[in-house]
Amino acid sequence: MTEILYLLTLVLPLATILIVFAMRCYATVQQARARLANDDAYRQLAEGASAAQSQIATSLAAIEANLSDVRTRMAAVETILKAVE
Repeated sequence: MTEILYLLTLVLPLATILIVFAMRCYATVQQARARLANDDAYRQLAEGASAAQSQIATSLAAIEANLSDVRTRMAAVETILKAVE
């Protein structure tokens, strides 16, 4: 009986150490996966923001072109009205 008790006192602490080590490795891997998923989400968010920004810039350029056209027409109307007075 003493041999079994001796082996248990050796094996159980070593098994506990191995289990703790395995759990810490598993937790580290899970943290790395979560961090990677989080980084991917930020990357997708940045790509979406970049696409929206370029679309807004295009729309702003079109609005500026229309505004320039309106200013030109308004100047022509003003000159006609001044000539009529």
